[in-house]
Amino acid sequence: MPNCLKLIVISSQKKKTGVIAPKRFVQRVKKQNEYFRSYMHQDAHEFLNFLLNELVDILEKESSAGKSSKETSPSGNVANGPSHSVGNGALKEPLSTWVHKNFQGILTNETRCLLCETVTARDETFFDLSLDIEQNSSITSCLKNFSSTETLNAEDKFFCDKCCSPLCYSLCSLQEAQKRMKIKKPPHILVIHLKRFKYMEQLGRYKKLCYRVVFPMELKLSNTVEDADSEYSLFAVVIHVGSGPNHGHYVSLVKTHNHWLLFDDENVEMIDESTVQTFYGSSQEYSGNTDHGYILFYESRGEFR
Repeated sequence: MPNCLKLIVISSQKKKTGVIAPKRFVQRVKKQNEYFRSYMHQDAHEFLNFLLNELVDILEKESSAGKSSKETSPSGNVANGPSHSVGNGALKEPLSTWVHKNFQGILTNETRCLLCETVTARDETFFDLSLDIEQNSSITSCLKNFSSTETLNAEDKFFCDKCCSPLCYSLCSLQEAQKRMKIKKPPHILVIHLKRFKYMEQLGRYKKLCYRVVFPMELKLSNTVEDADSEYSLFAVVIHVGSGPNHGHYVSLVKTHNHWLLFDDENVEMIDESTVQTFYGSSQEYSGNTDHGYILFYESRGEFR
């Protein structure tokens, strides 16, 4: 698939203008994932996750194959040199591809027992952040809600190893606690997915939330473990066009050379930066505007690595 991606950017055509139809890329995607073989509406966020994870798998396999060939001499014997194998059940250091270096961040899930005050932290990696949205809100407020403190009580009590007693296991192990999610290591490219499609029990189906959510050109990420602001600049937006989750269209806004471009299939046009604001969403529940920001791409203005 990396070679197919190159075909989108690099063309053998002599023309310096025009469009490139990503036919081979689409064929490869359909071959790898059956969900993209039909003409049914597919979700851009699910496609992004599939693409990044598929690229990681391919790059890791290519790297493993390359190392195997280098470690083996032409005669088929292992060449002399330091061994990369690790014994005693230890794991090898995971391969860091260009996908990891650009998109991967680390979240820390902190849980504090309200009885003994012990804090338990569990790290997990992410390629994007999926944020719940509310009417007339902003990315900053959505991020604050993402990292807000949640109390675990009643049936959701926390199993605390510190409080657990072998003599009174069933009574002492479950305690009330508070948990929150914070960003331990911000990624170079911060991808934010707005949850615009929500399942409504009273309707028995998913509904698109056309809420107005402001996404600024410059973003300060303050909900980090170090409590230090990380500054980002918006450089791309995926727009969902349509009133429902089962149909619609996607277009993209991309900033290049200080100019914003609107990509709508083979049509590309330059737009003013102020036009980006028209894709924030609708301030009223019912509106004729169905073009809403769905996936945001922010680039770091600093160095985290």
